[in-house]
Amino acid sequence: MGACLGACSLLSCASCLCGSAPCILCSCCPASRNSTVSRLIFTFFLFLGVLVSIIMLSPGVESQLYKLPWVCEEGAGIPTVLQGHIDCGSLLGYRAVYRMCFATAAFFFFFTLLMLCVSSSRDPRAAIQNGFWFFKFLILVGLTVGAFYIPDGSFSNIWFYFGVVGSFLFILIQLVLLIDFAHSWNQRWLGKAEECDSRAWYAGLLFFTLLFYLLSIAAVALMFIYYTEPSGCHEGKVFISLNLTFCVCVSIAAVLPKVQDAQPNSGLLQASVITLYTMFVTWSALSSVPEQKCNPHLPTQLGNETVMAGPEGYETQWWDAPSIVGLIIFLLCTLFISLRSSDHRQVNSLMQTEEGPPMLEVTQQQQQQVAACEGRAFDNEQDGVTYSYSFFHFCLVLASLHIMMTLTNWYKPGETRKMISTWTAVWVKICASWAGLLLYLWTLVAPLLLRDRDFS
Repeated sequence: MGACLGACSLLSCASCLCGSAPCILCSCCPASRNSTVSRLIFTFFLFLGVLVSIIMLSPGVESQLYKLPWVCEEGAGIPTVLQGHIDCGSLLGYRAVYRMCFATAAFFFFFTLLMLCVSSSRDPRAAIQNGFWFFKFLILVGLTVGAFYIPDGSFSNIWFYFGVVGSFLFILIQLVLLIDFAHSWNQRWLGKAEECDSRAWYAGLLFFTLLFYLLSIAAVALMFIYYTEPSGCHEGKVFISLNLTFCVCVSIAAVLPKVQDAQPNSGLLQASVITLYTMFVTWSALSSVPEQKCNPHLPTQLGNETVMAGPEGYETQWWDAPSIVGLIIFLLCTLFISLRSSDHRQVNSLMQTEEGPPMLEVTQQQQQQVAACEGRAFDNEQDGVTYSYSFFHFCLVLASLHIMMTLTNWYKPGETRKMISTWTAVWVKICASWAGLLLYLWTLVAPLLLRDRDFS
């Protein structure tokens, strides 16, 4: 009897997984929108891939990867000394991350193409977007297994450049999300201050603005201390000085009278958030500099100049501070993409999201009441999607590439059994910080330059 009940329970779970998004998470969020639940489940798939990638970097798993066909091949069984003091096992971990992220990127890219031009939930493809989760999971598992049998050859080297481009674009997306978050935060607290006629909200905005600027100044000082030398590391000094100068310029531009007249909600809070994020990207760039004296995060050699691979000869630093902070920002921004649409029309246009049409409010309320009674989510996209399915999946493709580069410290697979840090990673991050600052500056001056357009 117990076996029969267990089989029935599994069949009910399987039917739920094969059904639509309202069935999933019905007990956790019974009155949620169908669009939100679907995005959360896809994001969970991405986070599951990230978790597997992290596990693949653990030493115990690395030892099992020798059984796969693309691992290090040592006929005599003698370890090889690697450039940067990274052992073969760690290289296997890096290769495993490349393949896991290739599988997740391919999975979301497939849905990017499949969901092009879906306009409402009445499109047959919307049923695929919002349902059949069990089969989607099987597809992801199949892609993952297949990715681990890709012959190595030039795969890792080519996929590295895909990761570079995708990570560059995702850094810009993170910046857009931070700009939107800062704008919404500032607007909401200013509204609270006017409603309550209290100065506490103004004091709160001032406190966080000063806090972010102080953290940025501290970051600049620490980068000069740990990533530069009086007689060298000139590139690092130039990068830090330039980004500091650019941040000062955009902060001044944010409070110019003409900018304030065109955008009353712009201010130093947004500028301070952008400044702090720019300092983080600069820090991440400096942590990729391939020179030991200018980068304390490079694996350090403990023994003689030539050391055989082994824990007594060197130490490997996978989880350095920039990678941990980058992982946290990645998780928060990815959840941010999944959970909300922006209050700002420009951000909605850029991120391909929109608020639900006002004419649907009554219908959605009725659907929400019925869904709450039945313990499921409700379909809020019958007359129009609330986000671009295709662009959402494309963002997850970029997120997969970005987390691949983050977990592998932006190291490039070089020649046989070598992982090296390159200037490519440094320049990509620095250029991303400059592009982000330019994008923020454009949001400030666009209403002044394009007066015939509505930027309200």
